[in-house]
Amino acid sequence: MQVTDRLSHGLEAPICLTWELTYGCNLACVHCLSSSGRRDPRELTTEELFGVVDELEAMQVFYVNIGGGEPTLRPDFWDLLDYSVEHHVGVKFSTNGSRITTAAAKRLASTDYVDVQISVDGADATTNDAIRGNGSFDVATTAMGHLADAGFKDFKISVVVTRNNVEQLDDFAALAASYQAQLRLTRLRPSGRGADVWDELHVTAEQQRTLYRWLLDHPDTLTGDSFFHLSALGEPLPGLNLCGAGRVVCLIDPVGDVYACPFVLHDQFKAGSVRDAGGFTKVWRESPLFTELREPGSAGACASCGSYDACQGGCMAAKFFTGIPLDGPDPECVHGHGEAALVAASAGRPPASPGHTRSGPVPVSIGRRPA
Repeated sequence: MQVTDRLSHGLEAPICLTWELTYGCNLACVHCLSSSGRRDPRELTTEELFGVVDELEAMQVFYVNIGGGEPTLRPDFWDLLDYSVEHHVGVKFSTNGSRITTAAAKRLASTDYVDVQISVDGADATTNDAIRGNGSFDVATTAMGHLADAGFKDFKISVVVTRNNVEQLDDFAALAASYQAQLRLTRLRPSGRGADVWDELHVTAEQQRTLYRWLLDHPDTLTGDSFFHLSALGEPLPGLNLCGAGRVVCLIDPVGDVYACPFVLHDQFKAGSVRDAGGFTKVWRESPLFTELREPGSAGACASCGSYDACQGGCMAAKFFTGIPLDGPDPECVHGHGEAALVAASAGRPPASPGHTRSGPVPVSIGRRPA
């Protein structure tokens, strides 16, 4: 059995677990997949967070991707980070950089099994701040400087590729190199607030080809398999090149609900809760939803396409939130099959779930914090 076949049937523990600690955020990015803003009063307690870590240790989960919202807004963030590392669960966390002070950077640089992703969406302030808010580029690059000065090499600069920044790929690579960091590119999904701007910001067909060629020329760029649908253009991109939802990836949200994919925070893809009897372990191994997702899938409308083996029909989240059936073509299908599907589905788009926050951003200043 090939590795991809084995992974498609699910594993005893996820390879990549995304854990959103809070939907509280001091930014209001226009494409935020979880519509982050205010904290939810039902968030997992510190004790419950530690209990999940205990489960992950027992399952031998190697590391977790912690995000939000802005995870560092939780007062117990650093306690959770330390507890995870002490219990052999590595931590990679995404942040806008607003809490990465000089002291925090030194602490992170001296801690094993911790990685940091600083989010930006433009290689300059004008492009970035139009998406993430005024002053956010300066805050992010200040955090990058603190990490570099502390000797934290190979931290990640994480970029959501949009129509407005895809021409800056070389500039993003140069930005990462200037801080001895790694560049990570991810795909824009029409989830959360991203649903409101997807039509305006998702890359054009020609830009997809540009992105594909660039990724082939820069194999060290990380993507988290975000662009496996582009493999239909010819040579496969590095990675598993399949949808890992419920098979090798899943998400735990701030109140403990478990979803099949970080990009489909919708009741239809909720598998259970870490607060249920049996905890996360039982949800991962016994959830009816995950069991269904691990069954062999049908090529559906893509059965007659010679590229199906390469792209596997594309992204489940992108299809779901644009109203295309899950066995239909990816809305950004490189052969154009998604265009007709989008027209047919335009009247039936499901509402993107706003997660557990329905208000605006927390009134926290994005200005520089004292070092």
